[in-house]
Amino acid sequence: MSKTILITGAGSGIGKATAIHFQKQGWNVIATMRSPEKENELKELENVHSEKLDVLDLESIHVAIQNGIKKFGKIDTLLNNAGYGAYGPLESFPRENIIKQFNTNVIGLMDVTKAIIPHFRANKDGVIVNISSIGGQMTFALGSLYHGTKFAVEGISESLHYEMKEIGVKVKVVEPGFIATDFGGRSFDFQSGNIEDYQLIINALMKQWQNPNNTVSPPSLVAEVIYNSVTDGTNQLRYRAGDDADYLLDARKKMTDTEFFEMMNSQMEK
Repeated sequence: MSKTILITGAGSGIGKATAIHFQKQGWNVIATMRSPEKENELKELENVHSEKLDVLDLESIHVAIQNGIKKFGKIDTLLNNAGYGAYGPLESFPRENIIKQFNTNVIGLMDVTKAIIPHFRANKDGVIVNISSIGGQMTFALGSLYHGTKFAVEGISESLHYEMKEIGVKVKVVEPGFIATDFGGRSFDFQSGNIEDYQLIINALMKQWQNPNNTVSPPSLVAEVIYNSVTDGTNQLRYRAGDDADYLLDARKKMTDTEFFEMMNSQMEK
């Protein structure tokens, strides 16, 4: 019997690539997104079922899970992928943007997870995969909101790992580096605030992000790492995705705070 994965944020980027990858491996896929009527490619794939799910809407979460179970009988894996990045000086963000960032990346993730746990507990089986980032272990300038949420995802996942073990459920965290997605488009909220004191660091960060020498991995690479995390049969918690993830996270672990800050500042100065 084929296994089933439910994916949030499956309309583009990592979520869509993961839906395609798991479908190719013979899995059933519940591809959830805010506007499933706008997605055409996934609808053409066998054993892929699209559902409306907005992580900010509790009712849509429960309906999508129940409809997925009705469609395929059982859900074996949850991929918490939906999210976006807010960048800019903290001073420049309206409070509603701050709340939205944490509601989407943290509270939404917890709501979806909490909603599916009873199903996993009843089956004494399941895998929860949370998409974090290298930004859940280290930071870039102007990312206090985004990094705050990803550090939270890391802590939630690590703690959840203990209690889920009691009911036969595994928890996995995937930490991508720079990925070629639309993160800079509809999944990105940048607020400069037009405060002159921050312009130098804003300009430096923009130049660094636009550097053609930066290593950027395709979403398909992350999909492969996600698939491996689900199927490797181990209790490993964290998985990196991308050569840059390996380089930067290794550097962060080896360096003192001062050394790492100096390295990052020198990169922006270039």
